[in-house]
Amino acid sequence: MSFLFSSRSSKTFKPKKNIPEGSHQYELLKHAEATLGSGNLRQAVMLPEGEDLNEWIAVNTVDFFNQINMLYGTITEFCTETSCSVMSAGPRYEYHWADGTNIKKPIKCSAPKYIDYLMTWVQDQLDDETLFPSKIGVPFPKNFMSVAKTILKRLFRVYAHIYHQHFDSVMQLQEEAHLNTSFKHFIFFVQEFNLIDRRELAPLQDLIEKLGSKDR
Repeated sequence: MSFLFSSRSSKTFKPKKNIPEGSHQYELLKHAEATLGSGNLRQAVMLPEGEDLNEWIAVNTVDFFNQINMLYGTITEFCTETSCSVMSAGPRYEYHWADGTNIKKPIKCSAPKYIDYLMTWVQDQLDDETLFPSKIGVPFPKNFMSVAKTILKRLFRVYAHIYHQHFDSVMQLQEEAHLNTSFKHFIFFVQEFNLIDRRELAPLQDLIEKLGSKDR
């Protein structure tokens, strides 16, 4: 949640996606913030009683986009065409970009370029009222869950890149507690609803297991 971040982290990579005040989704976001404040992340990610699963996933997806946006915004000066000429998460994992529309065949590009493509693409999905309806009574499309899964799978890659390539910078900025809390929240959420294939999580598997074992 954005309240986890210090004022120095207010620089974002892309404009923040706001959920309209007074809407049901805004109330859900407030509920999520309140339960997060309790410190029990496993409980905080659970579907609140009587709520719609799609809406809960939509609200949290917007929130994770904003969190990652802010986290990456703090380290953009260290993630350059020179320092990160490929989008990787350690030596064994490299990501090539394709969105199926503008870029159909995966292209090899630098991490800053990949993350720019990725965050712009996510923003376009979140702004699409047919995919992420913000008005009460407007149904979610049949393909909503598969779109949300793709968004979260891609957002994970930004966490993976930050951890593998920029953790020293994160520590210099004293942002590691924010990064760890945000990632733990993200992982518990995707695990709760089985939203990312385990193979996709492999670049951070050791960290994921460590975070999970601390919570048992």
